Amino acid sequence: MRVVFAGTPDAAVPSLEAVAGSSHELVAVVTRPDAPSGRGRRLEPSPVRRRAEELGVPVLTPARVKDPDFLEALGELAPDACPVVAYGDLIPPVALGIPRLGWVNLHFSLLPAWRGAAPVQHAIMAGDTVTGASTFLIEQGLDTGPVLGVMTEAIRPADTAGDLLGRLATAGAGLLVATLDGLEAGELVAQPQPGEGVSHAPKIEVDDARIRWEHPAVAVDRRVRGCTPAPGAWTTFRGQRLKIGPVTLAGPDEAGALGELAPGTLLVTKKAVHVGTGTVPVRLGTVQAHGKKPMAAADWARGTRIEAGERVGDE
Repeated sequence: MRVVFAGTPDAAVPSLEAVAGSSHELVAVVTRPDAPSGRGRRLEPSPVRRRAEELGVPVLTPARVKDPDFLEALGELAPDACPVVAYGDLIPPVALGIPRLGWVNLHFSLLPAWRGAAPVQHAIMAGDTVTGASTFLIEQGLDTGPVLGVMTEAIRPADTAGDLLGRLATAGAGLLVATLDGLEAGELVAQPQPGEGVSHAPKIEVDDARIRWEHPAVAVDRRVRGCTPAPGAWTTFRGQRLKIGPVTLAGPDEAGALGELAPGTLLVTKKAVHVGTGTVPVRLGTVQAHGKKPMAAADWARGTRIEAGERVGDE
């Protein structure tokens, strides 16, 4: 059947490639307009646009899906279905009715859990051990449409949001194509989402990524992993922002040897840097000082010459 794919970030590229390599006819790709990137703030195409152009597929970049010119162009393409992965704009009612079989969204959670823009990040920060991906028909509510298919994925103890999203993006691409196959064959019946188990996953803002050292070490670990790689967990040191990579919780023996360490207090040894939390200390992995490249915490500490009793997170 004829499909128009909509997506924008790297996580949507595996699905674009899977749809392009399927039995369906990919007639166009819709993605967000080029956006400023990097220190020079140069306009850069989205990852989906770059890959679509490499595949030789026509690309549409409307400022908004509701733009009349885009709606006219989409109608002329006459798609049977529009698969969507992290496109980044709401689909208005006038557009929902254009494809015969609807807009089919691949969402990286087991709906109705974690509806919203950041399901992977919130699942990690909440301490979930299992997540997955769902395909559903887009309707006016936020990720509330009836579900067509699901797959599950374990959340590993050391997973960052980037790790988990990468696995879900790859496996979810297969789920999306299987959903399109089932719709074409008339074998799928969309199932309404249950009213129980609803949770929400709004976009993670920079302020949300600030580490609260007074929280238990487990919560600190989850927040850091959930905000890695973006927007990046952070704290402050000597009045400047310090980005923090994934940390390691001190085991019982290590915690006993370190002694009591107040939340935010730094303890530097020859090979490691520890920080106190609301429970046991955590060992820092990589850190990135303002204007610097990421480096091992021990190297940062040697260059910074941390004094006894110094703290992070007070400013």
